[in-house]
Amino acid sequence: MSTEPVRYELLRRCSATQARRGRLFTPHGTIETPVFMPVGTQATVKTMAPWELTELGAGIILANTYHLHLRPGEDLIRRAGGLHGFMQWPGAILTDSGGFQVFSLADLRKISDDGVRFRSHLDGSTHVFTPESVMAIENALGADIIMAFDECPPYPATRDYVETSLRRTLAWARRCKDAHARPDVQGLFGIVQGGEHLDLRRQAAEALVEMDLPGYAVGGLSVGEPKPLMYEVLAATTEWLPAGKPRYLMGVGAPEDLLEGVRCGVDMFDCVLPTRIARNGTVFTATGKKVIRNAQFAEDFLPLDEQCTCRVCQTFSRAYIRHLIKADEVLGIRLTTYHNIHFMLELMRQIRAALDADRFLAYRREFYEQYGYNEGNLREEVLD
Repeated sequence: MSTEPVRYELLRRCSATQARRGRLFTPHGTIETPVFMPVGTQATVKTMAPWELTELGAGIILANTYHLHLRPGEDLIRRAGGLHGFMQWPGAILTDSGGFQVFSLADLRKISDDGVRFRSHLDGSTHVFTPESVMAIENALGADIIMAFDECPPYPATRDYVETSLRRTLAWARRCKDAHARPDVQGLFGIVQGGEHLDLRRQAAEALVEMDLPGYAVGGLSVGEPKPLMYEVLAATTEWLPAGKPRYLMGVGAPEDLLEGVRCGVDMFDCVLPTRIARNGTVFTATGKKVIRNAQFAEDFLPLDEQCTCRVCQTFSRAYIRHLIKADEVLGIRLTTYHNIHFMLELMRQIRAALDADRFLAYRREFYEQYGYNEGNLREEVLD
């Protein structure tokens, strides 16, 4: 029996694609994969209580190292019993390293081979993130899965820039592994970068696999590149990752991206999209997105999604939820958030069931036909 704190069991493969069905073992529970992980950047999935996430079947959520370092600080969280004790979440947790903030806060940081110097977006104070300091923060936060510090290059970027960024990211990954103080209770995942350049992606994957980490993420996608290119890079990259380790596609979470990610062999996904659009009054449904705050729903007494089994759709009407949102009542965005998270988790349950029955491609086509997804966004062969 493996003594690794995080390990993956491959249960079956799709006969027609790279898609696979698996199981992820963590110190705080076993997670069926493929899985969508709701994002709780500030140690909370916005508007949701932990017991609601449990009720929805979420087994693993995310939190963010950069934001929690700024407030309330990792020392306070450590003294509260780590993130699990601090936020009273019984399931598994993954912490990002702050690497995405290297990308998203470009005007507030300076990168060197040693690390990144940030100016806080909150108060302008200066903070230096190095692989060693990031590992110390993530060790204190105590998540089950922690991510290596990386640089996510923008799209487009010159090849020279991507090569320099990749060299730095791989060096940081080695330093993270050396600095990781709790390998007995926290699994460290490496992040494959390399932009759209397949040779650089392969170089990154092979270098990280040599480090023999518990899992591997694919980063630097969905940062502005066309979707066909994203899927092409993803499909190639997963082929260079070991079958016996989990594969995580970072920050990608539109329904069509989950289906295409699974097709490419991804096991784990996260994205702020479901909660973010919920706060803007938009919901996912079986027939596509609906902007529920629009006037057309003012007298609509149907549920958000007539096919949905969540508590919200079994209880409230579109008209009522629109009223709450237009009146700036907090309950409105709580209800849309609850529904959207349910939608994503239910989508993954259906994908797992389709993989169990070896009918993933049929399920995928049925979903697209009902969802009304614009197939023009995909390469023709994707839907063959």
